[in-house]
Amino acid sequence: MTATLPAEVTATQVLVQPALREAVDRLRPPMRRLVTYHLGWTDERGHAVDGGDGGKALRPAIALLAAEAVRVSPEAALPGAVAVELVHNFSLLHDDVMDGDLERRHRPTVWRQFGTPAAILAGDALLTLAMDVLDRAADPAATRCLTTTVQDLIVGQSQDVEFEQRVDVSVAECLEMAEGKTAALMRCAAEVGALLGRASPVAAELLAEFGRCLGMAFQLVDDLLGIRGHPEVTGKPVLADLRIRKKSVPVVAALGSGTADAAVLRELYRRPEPPTEEELRTMAQLIERSGALDWTRDRAQGYVAEARACLDRLGPPVPIHAALSELTRFVVERDR
Repeated sequence: MTATLPAEVTATQVLVQPALREAVDRLRPPMRRLVTYHLGWTDERGHAVDGGDGGKALRPAIALLAAEAVRVSPEAALPGAVAVELVHNFSLLHDDVMDGDLERRHRPTVWRQFGTPAAILAGDALLTLAMDVLDRAADPAATRCLTTTVQDLIVGQSQDVEFEQRVDVSVAECLEMAEGKTAALMRCAAEVGALLGRASPVAAELLAEFGRCLGMAFQLVDDLLGIRGHPEVTGKPVLADLRIRKKSVPVVAALGSGTADAAVLRELYRRPEPPTEEELRTMAQLIERSGALDWTRDRAQGYVAEARACLDRLGPPVPIHAALSELTRFVVERDR
């Protein structure tokens, strides 16, 4: 059975979506057209799409729920929620270019549809818009949190790109990369929500750590889906990560397993030519046999346990505690 988002998470869309659309409307027409396409609101001609797939919007939900966790109205954290979602989509636009991804949300990526320069510029536009949105909240601590996070995200992405040229990547390095590339922004979402909710330093740090652990679990599950996810569900090509020889956590764990299968996998990763479909299937089987997929899932569960421990220490209102706990379950059980 497919995991579903908690009702409290999906309910935040009532606040987030209008505010997000209002922010995007401030972009100039050429950039607005690209961004609305990327977000699933319009087609390639700029026509509105009914029921467009705008993604899970987890990060803005985390920001709003963090404010409620410290007993403040979610509206207080709305600028932070919109800002982190804009930064997230900035990173997706650039990631698609760097990874050469052809599909996102079951249709061509922006760079494939409109060209690489257009996708890069659209990402730049979202980043500056995010800073403007949060700056209007006039909270220097929240702004510093976001700008520091963007730097962490950039470092994490640069490590991801660097690792594609190396075979000797360690699991520790890979986890450090995931910390910057994914976990930092989820940490920021929770911390910004707490800061805009005027939380105490202790409460803000507990929520930030909750977001970090949730983000690490999210990335590890993403790594698993990149190997054994179903394209009709994920919206990405089959074995997408292996196709570009990405050094995801399960791949690196398999390469370092010291088995005969690891040696074969290492040779396949070293080949300069693109892998064939048969080689892709072989690579997936080698990773599976190494035990790396099970190890990665167990590690994701460990991060979830840490996230739940943060909630227990914080002691938010019972409905919010339940919603955030359920969110951790969704992260490790999702199939997209």
